Amino acid sequence: MKAEGGYTPQESPLFWCRSLGMALPELKHFIEASVAATRILERINRVPQINDDDPKGLVLDQVRGEIEFESIHFAYPSRPNMTVLKDFNLQIPAGQTIALVGSSGSGKSTAIALVQRFYDSSEGTVKVDGFDIKKLNLKSIRSKMGLVSQDHALFGTSIKENILFGKPDATMDELYAAAMTANAHNFVMGLPEGYETKIGERGALLSGGQKQRIAIARAVLKNPAILLLDEATSALDSESEKLVQHALDQASMGRTTLVVAHKLSTVKNADQIAVVDGGSIAEIGTHDELINKGGPYSRLVKLQKMVSYIDQETDQFRASSAARTSASRLSMSRASPMPLTPGVSKETGSYVSPPAPSFSRLLAMNAPEWKQALIGSISALVYGSLQPIYALTIGGMIAAFFVQDHNEMNAIISRYALIFCSLSLVSIAVNLLQHYNFAYMGEHLVRRIRVQVLEKILTFEAAWFDEDTNSSGSLCSRLSDESSLVKTLVADRISLLLQTACGIVIAVTMGLIVAWKLALVMIAVQPCTMICYYAKKIVLSNVSRDLAKAQYESTQIAIEAVYNHRMVTSFGCSSKILQLFEHTQEEPLRKARKKSWVAGITTGLSPCLTFLSWALDFWYGGKLAQSGEISAGDVFKTFFVLVSTGKLIADAGSMTSDLAKGSNAVASVFEVLDRKSISPQNSQVEKDNPKSKIQGRIEFKKVDFAYPTRPQCLILQDFSLDVKAGTSIGLVGRSGCGKSTIIGLIQRFYDVDRGAVRIDGMDVREMNVLWYRGFTALVSQEPAMFSGSVRDNIAFGKPEADEEGIVEAAKAANAHEFISSLKDGYDTDCGEHGIQLSGGQKQRIAIARAIIRDPAILLLDEATSALDAQSEQVVQEALDRIMTGRTTIVVAHRLNTIKNADSIAFLGEGKVIERGTYPQLMNKKGAFFNLATLQK
Repeated sequence: MKAEGGYTPQESPLFWCRSLGMALPELKHFIEASVAATRILERINRVPQINDDDPKGLVLDQVRGEIEFESIHFAYPSRPNMTVLKDFNLQIPAGQTIALVGSSGSGKSTAIALVQRFYDSSEGTVKVDGFDIKKLNLKSIRSKMGLVSQDHALFGTSIKENILFGKPDATMDELYAAAMTANAHNFVMGLPEGYETKIGERGALLSGGQKQRIAIARAVLKNPAILLLDEATSALDSESEKLVQHALDQASMGRTTLVVAHKLSTVKNADQIAVVDGGSIAEIGTHDELINKGGPYSRLVKLQKMVSYIDQETDQFRASSAARTSASRLSMSRASPMPLTPGVSKETGSYVSPPAPSFSRLLAMNAPEWKQALIGSISALVYGSLQPIYALTIGGMIAAFFVQDHNEMNAIISRYALIFCSLSLVSIAVNLLQHYNFAYMGEHLVRRIRVQVLEKILTFEAAWFDEDTNSSGSLCSRLSDESSLVKTLVADRISLLLQTACGIVIAVTMGLIVAWKLALVMIAVQPCTMICYYAKKIVLSNVSRDLAKAQYESTQIAIEAVYNHRMVTSFGCSSKILQLFEHTQEEPLRKARKKSWVAGITTGLSPCLTFLSWALDFWYGGKLAQSGEISAGDVFKTFFVLVSTGKLIADAGSMTSDLAKGSNAVASVFEVLDRKSISPQNSQVEKDNPKSKIQGRIEFKKVDFAYPTRPQCLILQDFSLDVKAGTSIGLVGRSGCGKSTIIGLIQRFYDVDRGAVRIDGMDVREMNVLWYRGFTALVSQEPAMFSGSVRDNIAFGKPEADEEGIVEAAKAANAHEFISSLKDGYDTDCGEHGIQLSGGQKQRIAIARAIIRDPAILLLDEATSALDAQSEQVVQEALDRIMTGRTTIVVAHRLNTIKNADSIAFLGEGKVIERGTYPQLMNKKGAFFNLATLQK
């Protein structure tokens, strides 16, 4: 081979191999995308067994509403061994109202699910107008049904949008009429933005009663032939309940209505009442017929004392439970306030750029892995030095072809070939060491970050969670995606930075030694390339932050759609959800287009400058070689050595996008970790007397309070209340009057605007919140359940509790019997949000969780609302026992539950209007008397 003809065939493979080497690391992104696409396509291509998009099936011109359950046997797919309905037979004539009553878990709500064909029965047939529901077009038949469930199922959009889910093409007049029917119009118009008011994640900015009325308005707007009511008025106060119940009675006229109820007073006027027991119909008839029978229904009625709420015979009941106002706001640790949120200025409300991320602090979090950091760093430095050595070897090998003596040329080439082999072996070893050790560091760091971020988040006040950027979707992103980006920054990018730094230093040194003039020229043009890459990083960083911010809303829509999938399915509003989702995607799409243009321009500019610099290098190198200052071999050596710095810069440039994302992730993580919690780190009470206990005296002293998002709407105004230790007090009043807000202030979910909340004479703001809350227990209307076993959910009240304590608490809450009947007993998985359990079962577990806590202050927020009559009596007795000797705050709509409270406070206009014992307030014949009269 001739020397002058061998450069091109020698160099071409070298360059394309180098390009291939640069491209190979990017293949992991294709692999990750392929795996993700496989999972996505599996879901997209999955054909559901019950498909409401299937156009097949009979479409009825007119639905009369006749429903028939014929020999139904059913077990949930997740628990096939537990039969819920067994030989269930029921016929509902068109236009009639049928009520299903019975104990919790007897199968009442399951019957409603089968009517809507959320599931198919194992045996038997569900018929609508004489047709097997499996043979009917599912979307068509569901469009003729309206559902109001106990869970509300609202979205974080406006009130108007939530009601329009019932009928997307409805006029505003129709919407107003539906809201008036549901007794919702007045409270909606009282909000600052009326029907355009955003209600927060899952309706967090509204009270329980307000959410329920919006859900009722949504169903009424649909004007269904079949109306399904599953505890539809459970969250309403007495006055609203009476009005809405009357409205529902009117709405039920002329249409088939299936009602599931625990409060038997709501179904007295039903055409037929069916008692469900053990998965089958125990008896059926009108209210009077069943009362005269003296059977199961009669016993249920007696347990509820439905005949008279103000008879002295009902004095056996103690104060227990309740709020129908903003219970969900408390149970989900949400409210309406706009807190001091990272990235938002309190004074201006505008976005504020997060502080620059501290990488030194990030690395300090990896301090326990210093050995791995040392080994990985040394390996990265060694690998970085191999790049210019490799380049120098290439230049030397090319220079060898200029040697005239073939024997000498072969000797030099053999020596360089040996060097190449040695470099390859060293490269394998140091690559293995650096990648293993940095990956080890990254895994430990991401675990540490997730734990610390979650631990910090759990100390924040409830107000913080209502901010749009702090929704469950964005917080999950912080715990998952952002921590993974930080891991990538440590595991992959630090090693690359070390390689780059070491390689540049060695390459520059070599270049100056071989041909310093040419080296200086080549070095002089490198900053242009570096500036271009840096500018790319800055621009992409800003665009990435804006893109992530724009994605939050669409993520939240998706999360709520999945969470409320039954409502979405029942109302057939998947197209409406997709429309909302697509609308929220418009801004992210615009941001993505902008990012693509910016990335394209900056990415193209970098190699352009690189190739221009190469042209200058060869031109000047040729001039120096022509003048005899350096040899042609020196030109090649210097060029390849310093071009290797260009490769290193290119490698660094390729990670600018990841650096931008990682920098934002680091900033986001430290924003959470650095945010001051309302919980002080040191408490004087705890410091002075670590073993001190709360006695339980509660005092509100001239308190003013408004949620930060509605500062002009005072919930409490000059509010004063004194509750002695060991006594019970019932709080009553209309929905939204501030009853549940008081519970929120007692637990310091929020801080008052003026005045003070004092516990045993100490301002609650001066106490260590975690220590103080250890002496309180809350049982709310919507029990908070976690994925995990029944045992775990009870033990949340007292993590160190033993098995005996857990069982005793379950027995006291009347939960032990049903838990023991489950397939896995206390090890039974509750499912997400306790979906595997009925409402009553979840409530009893929540009560057991409070009982095991043995609190000094007991807060009851409609604690027995979801229980059947028999369970309610037993649980009420258990609550009576644990209330003894404890300060108990009872928020209630059902006044019979607070008759024996030591005192009752009637709230209105943010103040205590009346206070006294039950007999005293009844004798006053004031506001409380009027409310009690409504409940007769």
